[in-house]
Amino acid sequence: MSRILEPEEVSSQLAEHQHWTVDDALTGQFDFEGFDGSIRFVNAIADEAQQMDHHPDIDIRFNKVTLTVTSHDAGGLTQLDIELAKRADQIFEGF
Repeated sequence: MSRILEPEEVSSQLAEHQHWTVDDALTGQFDFEGFDGSIRFVNAIADEAQQMDHHPDIDIRFNKVTLTVTSHDAGGLTQLDIELAKRADQIFEGF
């Protein structure tokens, strides 16, 4: 099982990632020009999540996608959550 990160570790690693807020989970909000962009982003995230074997909760509201990431099995935030958040940001930059 992965180690749960301290709040300071999470904050410092996501300092340059403006899409994310930190609470009991990481929540990322991404805005697109339309529904098509939202769906293409979600499909790209789904592919990445499958490769990582780490799956976010995904909420699609027309042109807004919200990702919620946590390590349920560890009971908190782990390095895997940070990595998925960073990969989501990289994917978003491609849009």
